[in-house]
Amino acid sequence: MKHIAPGAFALATPLAAARPRAISALGVRADASDPKKMLAELVKSFEDFKVSNDERLKGKADVVTDEKVERISAAVGDIQTAFDDMQKKLAAALVRPGEQVGDMPPTDPEYVAAFKAHMRKGSVSAAMDKGSDANGGYLAPVEWDRTITSKLKRISPIRANARVQSISVAGFKKLFSDRNVGSGWVGETASRPGTTTPAIGSLDFTPGELYANPAISQQLLDDAALNLEEWLAAEVDTEFSRQEGIAFLSGNGTNKPYGILTYVTGAANAARHPWGAIAVKNSGNASAMTSDGFIDMMYDLPSEFAQNAKLFMNRLSVGQARKFKDAGGNYIWQPSYQAGEPQTLNGAPIVEVPDMPVVAAGNIAALYGDMEATYLVVDRVGVTVLRDPFTNKPYVHFYTVKRVGGGVYNPEPMRALQIAA
Repeated sequence: MKHIAPGAFALATPLAAARPRAISALGVRADASDPKKMLAELVKSFEDFKVSNDERLKGKADVVTDEKVERISAAVGDIQTAFDDMQKKLAAALVRPGEQVGDMPPTDPEYVAAFKAHMRKGSVSAAMDKGSDANGGYLAPVEWDRTITSKLKRISPIRANARVQSISVAGFKKLFSDRNVGSGWVGETASRPGTTTPAIGSLDFTPGELYANPAISQQLLDDAALNLEEWLAAEVDTEFSRQEGIAFLSGNGTNKPYGILTYVTGAANAARHPWGAIAVKNSGNASAMTSDGFIDMMYDLPSEFAQNAKLFMNRLSVGQARKFKDAGGNYIWQPSYQAGEPQTLNGAPIVEVPDMPVVAAGNIAALYGDMEATYLVVDRVGVTVLRDPFTNKPYVHFYTVKRVGGGVYNPEPMRALQIAA
């Protein structure tokens, strides 16, 4: 199953199928299949945004200017998203009328058989119309889409950025040392009193169980022109990914992973890790993010972890951060200037996480750090599917189970930005 990002869309006609296109700040549609054109449109739109936003900051703000800035900012985000999705090859596949899909013939076999039978009769009426099969309706079959277009489900990228550990038993235990060994300087004949000894702590990562149990009638499985088993498997896989992403971020640990946001200072699991909680930096504003707040958070992270650090926030927060400037008046948000490179803020790659909290008093609006060194995902076995045609005849149930756990492996490589309460 594939998705079309908000900034990319497809248009199909009976004669041809258009490629995905992205809308620029000025309403121009850039061919989303051409990386160079997409990149040029992204850079141009960002330049338009900077000009308009600078006018607003110089005191020329009015309703029209504010609306223009927001419109261009949204368009820049759309093009950036479409550009990212294009690189990941997630644009939806379009099927031209009559084109073969998988092992399906290009034309409905029932129409072919009926048309041939009709022509063999040799009783073609002089007055033909498509309203009746006998009068020529077989000559104008209705073409139909042999794919299923699915509603967008936004998938969290936490798993893709975290450390993943596969296990072959019921759980996973990790030992931690606080490295609290003491030492001191002494003279040649001075006494050597005892020093502190490191303590060992442990954390359990116990997988929770995620399940789905959809049902399809046996006749529909037999007669459907689509491979419904493959389609259903893709739907379940996407739903599992969505549920995982929510749990990796905010799960309470009850039959599910412990979410990373529950480990920040002041949150429910702040004391769970032997090394303490994820440190929180204040945004400096009770209702918004600030460039100073971001910079303070980023420089609070030890340099040992900065090399692989990324910013994790939702799309709306990225839109606000796009307006930030440094002390020299330079925009600290930058788009992707070449294929394969992400958008950045103050030099840090941005990862859009749809389930991150919005900007509001007391919320954690952004995370910054090395997610792979911070968060651990534990997989047990993988996805198991039990095809059950017996329990609820005439329906076939596809009982699907996945056991997965998660929690903070090390709080030190991560910082959180909290909107001032």
